[in-house]
Amino acid sequence: MEKLSDELAAGLRQAAREPRNMGELADADAVGTVGNASCGEMMRMWVKFKEENGRKVIDRATFQSFGCETAIAVASLATELIRGKTPTEALALKSQDLSGEIGPLPPMKIHCAELVEGALHAALDPGSSSASTEQPSLHSEGNLLDNFMSPPKPAGGLRIVLLDSPSEEKPAGTS
Repeated sequence: MEKLSDELAAGLRQAAREPRNMGELADADAVGTVGNASCGEMMRMWVKFKEENGRKVIDRATFQSFGCETAIAVASLATELIRGKTPTEALALKSQDLSGEIGPLPPMKIHCAELVEGALHAALDPGSSSASTEQPSLHSEGNLLDNFMSPPKPAGGLRIVLLDSPSEEKPAGTS
């Protein structure tokens, strides 16, 4: 297994030790949830919009994660990176862009950035119910694990997307 460079490991530890924008965003306009059953990582991202110069832009984004320090670090950086972007601009960012100042992740950690990208897409995908302006109350009983384990509420506005395991082989021509 590939070993992280000392510089990358230190950057990840620092970003995970002092994550920015962690926690629920009570008045969010969009919420996205993703999980990877094979490794047990799950992430939820909340997004709040504002009007700026006649454009709808991301004012604030927050997250909660059941994941390793790399997933937490990338989510922390990504919530800063998407601030001020339109949903279209944020959706154009790929997992390697979201790791920002940490730098390129080694192959064994790319799935962490893909988890963050998945949560962002689940929240901002215009075709999903989670991108609607009407959201249910985000303050429900229990914690994030309880909420992940509960069946989705009908017409609840949340979308859960299970990601492929990084170890699963995909057929040629698929992403």
